[in-house]
Amino acid sequence: MPIQDPTIAAGAQLQLRIIPRDAHPISRKDISPNALRVLYRLRENGYGAYLVGGAVRDLLVGGRPKDFDVATSATPEEVKALFRNCRLIGRRFRLAHVVYGREIIEVATFRANSDDGSGDREQHEGGRLLRDNVYGTIEDDAVRRDFTANALYYAIEDFSVRDYVGGFEDVQNRVMKLIGDPEQRYREDPVRMLRAVRLAAKLGFRIDAATAAPLPLLAPLLREAAPARLFEECLKLFLAGHAVAGFLGLERHGLLPVLLPETAAALKSNRSGALRKMLLEGLRGTDERVAAGEPVSPAFLFALLLWPAYCRTLMALQAQGMHAAEAQRRAADRVTVHQLATLALPRRFSLPMQEIWLLQSRLSQRKRASRLLAHPRFRAAFDFLVLRQAASDEHAEEVAFWREVQAAAGEADTAADSDATDTAEAAPRRRRRRRRSVTSASA
Repeated sequence: MPIQDPTIAAGAQLQLRIIPRDAHPISRKDISPNALRVLYRLRENGYGAYLVGGAVRDLLVGGRPKDFDVATSATPEEVKALFRNCRLIGRRFRLAHVVYGREIIEVATFRANSDDGSGDREQHEGGRLLRDNVYGTIEDDAVRRDFTANALYYAIEDFSVRDYVGGFEDVQNRVMKLIGDPEQRYREDPVRMLRAVRLAAKLGFRIDAATAAPLPLLAPLLREAAPARLFEECLKLFLAGHAVAGFLGLERHGLLPVLLPETAAALKSNRSGALRKMLLEGLRGTDERVAAGEPVSPAFLFALLLWPAYCRTLMALQAQGMHAAEAQRRAADRVTVHQLATLALPRRFSLPMQEIWLLQSRLSQRKRASRLLAHPRFRAAFDFLVLRQAASDEHAEEVAFWREVQAAAGEADTAADSDATDTAEAAPRRRRRRRRSVTSASA
């Protein structure tokens, strides 16, 4: 039966489509056993319960989801009553977290759009939702979700996929499409603009034309989002193995000047393109490390993302006649403070980021090599220098010099370890004097 909803474009109708088990690739063996436990217990107690969102989407395209979310007709309090290992979280969106060791199964109650006064909803005058805890049916819940690809429900009773908004077809066509009026949905939650770019980069999808059209115009709304939330979204965007595609998406859709304003301005004014070349090379390296299962430091990531801004600010200060060392410190502080207005970059990342920048001048001087080699940020600073060489050959001699210094230091360490081993083996063993017991002495 067609379903009407106010968030859907005028005249559009929704039709439930059930994709049977033999028409999709999802198998229970690919689903977290803990998520299955939650689904079965909810069903056994009379509640509707489905695997939903990103897990279903990713399984359909052959991915391996890390998180498994459940949507249910049970309220958060009813979920908590069924699971002793459950805790309720959130004010803006009330959720139940069922905890199994390190794994958390997030359980959300079906949400509705219309509030008859019995629910808990608060909306900003600009359209942004401040709190949204109005519960409804699965049909209500489907049209409340952001993208059609995220509004797919896997049912364990018959292993089918239920689609109310055309998401199954969109996943097959590899397209990200907002449910409802794009401008209204972005105003409800501006971070959806970043999610559109991030998910398209992650999945290799294109963004639907109507979904993409408002992005440059509404990009300034991101300034209204919480800086801590934007920081977390940036980590997801750049540390999930699709950093290059994510960055290009930000550029293409006009979001970069709002998210990283000083970097965007520096890249635009850098006629040689060297700064952009270095940044993209660094992001490629980040993607390679993630693919290889190697860690990536957020401090190094933001040193890379904000380096164009640092360079531009440094040049401006030096043009004013400021001494080089003072200009470097001032530039590092200024860029960090300005960026904090948008992203809540924690000090545990911003301070190492600044050290990486400030060590670049010391690496170019090549003085006190052994002392600099012992600096805790030396390796990160050297790797950063290698990236700078990728954008400009003028750093080739510096890179070669520090490679030789590190190689020599490694050989010296090996020789020292060998000498210590030889000395230990050559030392005569001391014979332990046998202590006479009190009993034997008095006998």
